[in-house]
Amino acid sequence: MAEDGGNKGKQERKEVKGAFMPLVSVVIPAYNCSRTLGKAIDSALAQDIPLEVLVLDDCGAESLAEIIEGYRVNPAVRYVKNERNLGACASRNIGVEMAKGKYVAFLDADDWWEKGKLQKQLQRIQETGTVLCTTARELVTPDGRLTGRVIPVTEKITYRQMLRGNCINCSAVLLRRETAQEFPMCHEDSHEDYIAWLKILKKYGEACAVNEPLLKYRLSSSGKSGNKLKSAGMTFKVYRYMGFGIVKSVGCFLGYACHGLGKYAGAHLRGLRKGEKNGRS
Repeated sequence: MAEDGGNKGKQERKEVKGAFMPLVSVVIPAYNCSRTLGKAIDSALAQDIPLEVLVLDDCGAESLAEIIEGYRVNPAVRYVKNERNLGACASRNIGVEMAKGKYVAFLDADDWWEKGKLQKQLQRIQETGTVLCTTARELVTPDGRLTGRVIPVTEKITYRQMLRGNCINCSAVLLRRETAQEFPMCHEDSHEDYIAWLKILKKYGEACAVNEPLLKYRLSSSGKSGNKLKSAGMTFKVYRYMGFGIVKSVGCFLGYACHGLGKYAGAHLRGLRKGEKNGRS
């Protein structure tokens, strides 16, 4: 059964000579996600800006026909089924090419957004003149329960900072469409989104962020980041795909590893302090 959601009604949109002109195109790769897809789509439609939602069905074992049928009457929702399974990376690229909006936002089918996310990001992009904006995120259990654990972001993210690890979550990103077209995602055997963000920041200098948990990010042991050792190996591949030599790749990887250990130690220490506080209360 699909998770709750009922925002299938009217979608505000800008009309120019009778044509729907979205400001943002939301790209959702969909693969075996019948339980969660409705919630993702509804959270996009709940944003208070003119947008379109592009659902790319990547030929999973689960049928999405029943879910999509509920949105047939909404012209803001466009559904395309790939001829064969292509993966999330290629599906996002297809969505970018289909996009009509000035901006593109990515949203995985098992995540969802808070209301006002895109409006706040558009404001930050206008204030900073950057081409990409991300947000903080709150972690959610696989069955959809909020954990209260928030992963923050700095309001300015530089290329040098990103070399130590990917602090930009794909489902939190809003970027200019021409930038997404300039740097399509590739190398799905690694972290393809991380490669794209590095290339964008290398050219444009920095990204901006809204340090609010406007993305609800669902944890999954089957995802790329679920296996930490595998994820680390894929991160090393990122540096190699960026064209770095072995020495620079190893140096970046060590920085990434140290940064990760620092975050883990900090979280562990906060947990101990919380336990001590609870024990005294």
